[in-house]
Amino acid sequence: MAQCFINVFSSLLVILAAIEGTIAVDYTVNNTALATSGGRVFRDKIGDAYARETMDFSTQFIWWIFRQNSAADRKNVQKVILFVEDIGGVAFARGNEIHLSAIYVGTYPGDVKREVTGVLYHEMAHIWQWNGIGQANGGLIEGIADYVRLKAGYAPSRWAKPGQGDRWDQGYDVTAYFLDYCNSLRDGFVAELNKMMRTGYSDDFFRQLLGKSVDQLWRDYQAKFGSLQVSYI
Repeated sequence: MAQCFINVFSSLLVILAAIEGTIAVDYTVNNTALATSGGRVFRDKIGDAYARETMDFSTQFIWWIFRQNSAADRKNVQKVILFVEDIGGVAFARGNEIHLSAIYVGTYPGDVKREVTGVLYHEMAHIWQWNGIGQANGGLIEGIADYVRLKAGYAPSRWAKPGQGDRWDQGYDVTAYFLDYCNSLRDGFVAELNKMMRTGYSDDFFRQLLGKSVDQLWRDYQAKFGSLQVSYI
């Protein structure tokens, strides 16, 4: 675990050295759930200051993962607001807002600070990633966000293992590990895929970047981990 944090810290040193023309982004936390146990857990175990620092830290990391070294490469987002609310689910991002469930925070059974950190990396990825102008499927979008969380070192033990899953675009952890495999075939693959998704989306992007269809890549991936699952659907 300690090595993981060392690796992330080292990566951030590279980020700070590599990113040019960085614009200041304003981060705000609005905890509207202080009347609930979850809202108080957020206040006492995480805190507004740590949440803002994590949002800033994750932004720099995401720009590095996506190789967005100049403002022209990125979305024009000048402010991100985190709302801690008495809602169900875990969290969601919309526009320049992240909405975090105080219920989830208050009932999480493990290290809640680490878990919320991972959730923030995932949701901040949604703030900055391109979505194929609405053409990319949701499984890929969620998979890219979890890929960011994975590379930052915040993948929880409950995630599926590499090679598991029913299809490449199943989303979240399954797709995150598949994308990690694809990135191992071509360093910077995820960054290039995200860049291509700025103006549209096609499954053929995988073939253009890696020389194989996404379905063949998925079969290769599962075969590598000894869990090839043949589907005739």
